[in-house]
Amino acid sequence: MRLKQAQASGKTVLRKKNVFSRMLAQWDLQILLVPGILLVLLFSYVPMYGVVMGFQDFQLGDFPGFSQWVGFKHFQTMFADKYFGLAMRNTLVISALKMFIGFPLPILFAVLLNEMNFQPLKKTVQTVSYLPHFISWVVCATLMFDLMSTDGGAINEFLMWIGLVKEPVGFFTEGKYFWGITLCTDIWKELGWNAIIFISAITSISQDMYEAADIDGATRAQKMWHITIKSIKPTIILMFIFQVGGILNANFDQIMMLTKQMGNSMLKEYADVLDTFIYRLGVSQGRFSFAAAAGLFKSIVNFALLLGSNYVAGKFGEAQLF
Repeated sequence: MRLKQAQASGKTVLRKKNVFSRMLAQWDLQILLVPGILLVLLFSYVPMYGVVMGFQDFQLGDFPGFSQWVGFKHFQTMFADKYFGLAMRNTLVISALKMFIGFPLPILFAVLLNEMNFQPLKKTVQTVSYLPHFISWVVCATLMFDLMSTDGGAINEFLMWIGLVKEPVGFFTEGKYFWGITLCTDIWKELGWNAIIFISAITSISQDMYEAADIDGATRAQKMWHITIKSIKPTIILMFIFQVGGILNANFDQIMMLTKQMGNSMLKEYADVLDTFIYRLGVSQGRFSFAAAAGLFKSIVNFALLLGSNYVAGKFGEAQLF
């Protein structure tokens, strides 16, 4: 950064170069940003033009933005649909379960993993824990169908062996079990992967703090709470803000695979979420304007929740996204 000196009233004034001058001086570095900027514009901003379809009667063959304008017709149709309330309920319940049960578990796992002193075991546990993340939901759902089958499924056999049930449980024939299945499969698949960011945050904690705590006679539990968890608190809050901002996203791939592309009607009452609702009534039926309106509604609500949670965090003096 070049500094210019000027004399004014006998005092030295330091003047910074403006941002455009600095960018011009770093032209070679700025060029490296161009591909990334173009990708963001192409895949994140240009498609936003399509939201106008939610206010039009778009038909295949129409150029986006030149169809007949119908105002809030598709939004009214969505809110009046008899399945909308059910989809909203299921979305909120599944998201709440993942938020209040599934979200804290990776934090606890990362903290406990940090307490392991035997490095080979520690690395093995961490590696094994995040491997399920790389399994597709297609394979995961097939595995769950086999494990929970009423015809020799391992889980049913185990439950009968310990005497918890007398006959096989129809996990995929009774909707009341679906929320639990969704939560458990999500935890199994994403626990280790979601813990990586917290493990990284823990590694940045100074070991001097633990040594000082040992001198003061702190127990392991006290060090975990007052040093480890308190030190990664900003990271926890930031990730929680992201979680709140995606509360209307209930993992479309997971729901579709566990319900066999919503072909299992016995699970529909508990499995139909906003994403599957939009897919069934919008995309599958060629009602693209309806799908665009529903998607826009979901995005607006998620964005409002993101801003709200970020504002609340700031009010309490905690970490904020912006």
